[in-house]
Amino acid sequence: MVKMMRKKIKIKKIDCLPARQVTFSKRRRGIFKKAAELSVLCESKVAVVIFSATGKLFDYSSSSTKDVIERYKAHTNGVEKSDEPSVELQLENENHIGLSKELEEKSHQLRQMKAEDLEELNFDELQKLEQLVDASLGRVIETKEELRMSEIMALERKGAELVEANNQLRQTMVMLSGGNTGPELMEPERLNNNTGGGGEEEGMSTESAISTTCNSAHSLGDDSDNVTLSLKLGLP
Repeated sequence: MVKMMRKKIKIKKIDCLPARQVTFSKRRRGIFKKAAELSVLCESKVAVVIFSATGKLFDYSSSSTKDVIERYKAHTNGVEKSDEPSVELQLENENHIGLSKELEEKSHQLRQMKAEDLEELNFDELQKLEQLVDASLGRVIETKEELRMSEIMALERKGAELVEANNQLRQTMVMLSGGNTGPELMEPERLNNNTGGGGEEEGMSTESAISTTCNSAHSLGDDSDNVTLSLKLGLP
């Protein structure tokens, strides 16, 4: 049995106008049918747009031809933008790369200042690192001194405020007492002047009192001895 071979038809323009129109109608319906099958079988969005030789429009869509075309445009623009990043994005990426590199260098330098990863350094690099550490130490000492001076100045200001508050309180007490100030409200200088005027006389009086007391105690001690002796001897 000889198998009949189907003759392959060469694809070319149909010269006969009626035959061309019939072929166009049949093939157009076939394409629309295949598009509908594809949409149903695969649950896909399909749109087919065909213009005839005379410029007549024929279209098919599973939902809306306009929506499918708009979606196609948005997708195409998005792909183009993703393929070619904007200038702002390129600058941001360059800045990110630069900052990452700088961060890596600073981290490595910090490890070296902490006496880590020193094996890979030569003599000149170690000397530069030593100078850097000395400069950093100098800045630390300077900052510490500035902080200490600031604290001292703050304490001095606080002391001045306390002195001023004490003076105001003294003046208030003087006003409330009607101008009569007791020793506890008088200034230390005035109190020393008032008490220092009779210092010599008071010192002499004190010495006289001490001498008199000692003499009295001595006399009393002698009399006590005599009385004790008389009692022992039985004398009147």
